Amino acid sequence: MADTLRIVHCFRSPVGGIFRHVRDLTEAQVAAGHSVGIVCDSTTGGEFEEHLFEQMKDMLALGIHRTPMQRHVGPGDLASAWRTYRIIKELRPDVLHGHGAKGGAYARLFGSLLRVSRSRVARLYSPHGGSLHYDENTTTGKLFFALERFMARFTDYLLFVSDYERQTYRHKVGEPPIPNTLVYNGLRAGEFEPVSTEPDAADLLYIGMMRDLKGPDIFIDALALAGPRFGRALTAVMVGDGDDLPRYHRQVKRLGLERHVRFLPPMPAREAFALAALVIVPSRAEAMPYIVLETLAGGKPMIATAVGGIPEIFGTGSPALIRPDPVELAEKLSQALADPAAYGDLMPDRADLKARFGANVMAADIEKAYFAALYK
Repeated sequence: MADTLRIVHCFRSPVGGIFRHVRDLTEAQVAAGHSVGIVCDSTTGGEFEEHLFEQMKDMLALGIHRTPMQRHVGPGDLASAWRTYRIIKELRPDVLHGHGAKGGAYARLFGSLLRVSRSRVARLYSPHGGSLHYDENTTTGKLFFALERFMARFTDYLLFVSDYERQTYRHKVGEPPIPNTLVYNGLRAGEFEPVSTEPDAADLLYIGMMRDLKGPDIFIDALALAGPRFGRALTAVMVGDGDDLPRYHRQVKRLGLERHVRFLPPMPAREAFALAALVIVPSRAEAMPYIVLETLAGGKPMIATAVGGIPEIFGTGSPALIRPDPVELAEKLSQALADPAAYGDLMPDRADLKARFGANVMAADIEKAYFAALYK
């Protein structure tokens, strides 16, 4: 096997943290001399994501291939799977890296099919939370975790983005019977430069997917609760898109906050950071969210929920961490905005963050996993 690889990343939805992870990884892999391609869903993402694909297309030797992929298992899956398999087969990958539940299933199944007819393909899987968010006591959870146990036999290497994710896998699926390692998400060097806040900035920023798992409803409820405590209505910017967005518009209207909350479409995180003094991540579940890393690297103070791998970034005793609860968030908002300078001093050291969460570190560790899977 040559030192340069043909790498294909397979995932469903080109939005949020998975897409960010794949973009950073492909950039580093192309710089290292590898030929890289992407296979993902064609029915999700908007203008912002199309712009990102446009920026990437010329550097990916194996191209960007988009085809409809269902989020949930259903009759349409057979046609979708066949289309995806034919694309991947044409690309002749040395490494097939699946991200998230659907991408992981496709990468491992199709990589196994390719082995029947050609030389070895390394099959890697990064859960990124994915099906691990399900409750192991529900019928759906039991089904998904049984499938994960079954799929392990078609997996050469597991890559976890947080220790929380690795421990969750062990608890819900079982001890991995295959090689696995922890590789934190990483940021580019330029992202550790501080972001200045605009003079007329809002008090608070939510940026992310507009779905309940990420907690926009918690953010809006806390905004309504914190205003009276702080002595004035708090202002907020909410950046993002998603199926639940109309419901959050209705929630803002119901609480009488229309004049104080501005909704904006997806945009680069560092542009959004300039729009508010304090960033809020109110998620109910996470693996290792990029938005937390980006916020802290940009020197912005934030409040985040102590879910998933977030405490691994802050440290478990950080006063910036709360439960995903609007009352608790409202209390923390009042404290943070009362003395912004003192609250900002509670954030993790940026030099330490850069040493732990650099994109170069992430890409090098993942490349080691690729070669370990190929040569085992």
